Amino acid sequence: MTDEQLEPLARDLGVPVGSLPHTRPRFNIAPTDEHYIVRVKAEQAELLDARWGLVNSWAKDSKRAAQQINARAETLATKPGFRQAFRERRCVVPADGFYEWTGSKENRQPLWFHRPEGGLIYFAGLYESWRPKPDEWQRTFTIVTTAANELLSQYHDRMPVILSPDAAYEWMDPKNTDSDRLQRLLVPAVAGVLVARPISKRVNNVRYDQPDAIDEEPRLPAGE
Repeated sequence: MTDEQLEPLARDLGVPVGSLPHTRPRFNIAPTDEHYIVRVKAEQAELLDARWGLVNSWAKDSKRAAQQINARAETLATKPGFRQAFRERRCVVPADGFYEWTGSKENRQPLWFHRPEGGLIYFAGLYESWRPKPDEWQRTFTIVTTAANELLSQYHDRMPVILSPDAAYEWMDPKNTDSDRLQRLLVPAVAGVLVARPISKRVNNVRYDQPDAIDEEPRLPAGE
């Protein structure tokens, strides 16, 4: 999340502004980093800290976290690592953009995908809690992916599931137990929801997390 204004952010998320004092703008969130998720509990949206990379409640360690940063929409109901969370612990992961890359390994060019007008994107997610220590609980999450739409398919065969605000609430609603209905939400984003532009290669360093990370990549003058 690159937004510094808490009140618009709280309004868009549907959570009290007082629940956001710990947030700060982020420009390069990597797997296993802390972020936050939104779930619905008692018919109210609730903001929760979580770590990216799902660790199942029965896990003895977090070794699989990096392998479970994403969950394929097509196998949520059947894959052991995700099926219980699909039934009981659905969330959205708010962001205002995400990165993909193009080019060779030696010259990777990052692209920032975001709404043309700016604003929040709601990724479909799942969450779990596990015990890294007997007296400690840690919440983790994964982002659900689907087949890439026409824009993303130029760079990758998958993309995160992006939900409209209405679909986001339907996805999070714990009373919604119709798996077929839930699956119908997990489709590629329609044309026009996202645009992309090349940005600074600074984000190729996962530790770089500064505002100029999303600066447009400067182009050399003609002839250089």
